[in-house]
Amino acid sequence: MDKNFALTPIEVAEMLKITKNTVYELVKRGELNSYRVGNKVRIEMKDIEDYKNKSKKLQNTKQINTDSLSSNMTLVSTNQLEESQENHDFVICGQDIMLDILSRYLQHNVKGIQALRSYTGSYNGLYALYHGKVQITATHLWDGDTGQYNIPYVKRMLPGIPAIIVHLANRMQGIYVAKGNPKGIKGLEDLKQPGIKMINRERGSGTRILLDEHLKKLGISAHSVPGYEKECFSHLAMASTVARGEADFAIGNEKTSQQVEGIDFIPLQTESYELVIKKEDIQKPYFQSVLQIIRSEEFKLELQGIGGYDLKDLGEITAET
Repeated sequence: MDKNFALTPIEVAEMLKITKNTVYELVKRGELNSYRVGNKVRIEMKDIEDYKNKSKKLQNTKQINTDSLSSNMTLVSTNQLEESQENHDFVICGQDIMLDILSRYLQHNVKGIQALRSYTGSYNGLYALYHGKVQITATHLWDGDTGQYNIPYVKRMLPGIPAIIVHLANRMQGIYVAKGNPKGIKGLEDLKQPGIKMINRERGSGTRILLDEHLKKLGISAHSVPGYEKECFSHLAMASTVARGEADFAIGNEKTSQQVEGIDFIPLQTESYELVIKKEDIQKPYFQSVLQIIRSEEFKLELQGIGGYDLKDLGEITAET
């Protein structure tokens, strides 16, 4: 392609596998040259190549070659990676799209790693971490007795194993109802009323546990609620079921409700979505790469472009158990 060929920000985003908002941010910071035609931004191929070449330069420690991250991303050195574990499969467990993005960053930017994903719910993810079947798991498990997220479950499900909990984002959990809320549902206590049919998440998911904890506090027998035994395996499937009129009520995150026509969202509570890593692993090169990626401006900007997350404490260690 002609190096003087001009691209739109959307085309650049597709080429670099980043969001359009990230492209605008790179232009704003002066890291990616551009020009305007009227009020439209255009970027030439030669400037994209210049940006990629700058991103590949080594820092004080020898860094891994990268063709999609800006120079503010620092990864572990090749020498460190050579000292890492013999098994290069690195499994990240959890169901949010931000984990897919994290896996992609690892796969494309860390030499020698095979980044894999396991789409398992929070409870089963901790179980898999305890048995060494995954390297990292994400969790959003609310404990009704303490009002805390994640820490009580990590302590119970990783007995005798010190662990680090790293914050990713806060997300709003709430109730999906049909557009206009024809059943007049205001909260979980309305599940006591006859004539309300729900759809549930699978056992072991953070959303299922959130519902069960609230039902226990409200004194509602779960199995008395029509539809409680019927399961879906994603927020999107739950929202779609309500939109089609096959259920009146479901629990899910606000972000998904914005993607499905025909439903309204009633906020319930803010949840903490976090990573759990065994403390014995935290200094190993691949795990350090994970921390460096999620603390990078590039990763944060991509999540901001998607929307639906409160990223104020992204990458902070919230607890050690």
